[in-house]
Amino acid sequence: MGFSIPTQAWKSNRRKIHSLLTQSKFQLFLENSKEGGQLPYSGSGLLSQQATEYDLQDVLHRFSFNNMCLIVLGFDPQSLSFQFSKVAVKNAFNVLEEIVFIRHMVPRSIWKLQRWLQIGQEKRLTQAQIIVDQFLYERNRCSEDDHLITAYIEEEEKEQKGHKFVRDSAFSLLAAGRATLSATLTWFFWIVATHPSVEAKILEEIKANLGSKEADWRILGINNEVGKQVYLHAAICESLRLFLPIPYLHLCATNPDILPSGHPINLNTKIFYYLYAMGRVEETCGEDCLEFKPERWIGEGGGIKNIPSYKFITFSSGSSTSLGKDMGIIEMKMVATSMIWNFHIKVLEGHPVSPSIFCCTSYGTKPQA
Repeated sequence: MGFSIPTQAWKSNRRKIHSLLTQSKFQLFLENSKEGGQLPYSGSGLLSQQATEYDLQDVLHRFSFNNMCLIVLGFDPQSLSFQFSKVAVKNAFNVLEEIVFIRHMVPRSIWKLQRWLQIGQEKRLTQAQIIVDQFLYERNRCSEDDHLITAYIEEEEKEQKGHKFVRDSAFSLLAAGRATLSATLTWFFWIVATHPSVEAKILEEIKANLGSKEADWRILGINNEVGKQVYLHAAICESLRLFLPIPYLHLCATNPDILPSGHPINLNTKIFYYLYAMGRVEETCGEDCLEFKPERWIGEGGGIKNIPSYKFITFSSGSSTSLGKDMGIIEMKMVATSMIWNFHIKVLEGHPVSPSIFCCTSYGTKPQA
């Protein structure tokens, strides 16, 4: 199962996904999902029936997993049930991401030996991969609705590509959306909870734009009410600048080259660049780069500033720009509006909050609502 694919296949796959995301059939599926209440909601009905202390990060992980399964596979795994029961495939995704990261930290010979002997982390990876493979196979086999992977299968059948390619494509789509969305929302709610003035401004904006309407995520999405919320948009962008869901990326040189800085790069050299640090550099973000200031994103005309991608690298740039950028921002605004309208979230006193290597929180996020 691949987290990445060869360059030419990646380009072809990207063009195909971009085409499918803009097709009217897929857009209609999204709207029908919203109207029917099929997209999972992380809000009041669920949390109000739980104890006042809970792990918000776990709730958001479950929400984003449900959401991506619906969009990609047209299937709701019901991981946001009132019992918060364990969902094997969701946990298997977590294991896969963790162990693939560990592979970058240990010598290749070590993890290959573990894989051959089926011991240690590689045994866990094999077990998790079996669970994910079976899940994707069953969902693809039973697919009939007009969701993303159904349309993708139709395209691939014309090119006579097998199940493995479709499975890997479904996995990549799920992995791309589920963890990034939940990590972003977790840090956003934590930082809003620690900045009361920001919360007050967001609430004021919600009241001004919604009036007497209830802040229901279905209404917000269908009527595009979230498009009017400039300050909320700015707050989300500022949260993304400080707490990127993907802390770093790495590339491998396919040919010798020279960087703009003048540094020579040899064949097969691994190049790491730390996105987390890039959002906290004075040269690009100013002397107040470590402060949370949504106002830096709002222009003189009252709209969102157009920030160059080298200053805001969250969604990458150029040919690698995230295809789900607009959809992701809208979805985050919908969830944020509903949560902030329905809850006043306070950070649980004494609970440690620090970033993990995956840019979620190391010990969860346990607020009081």
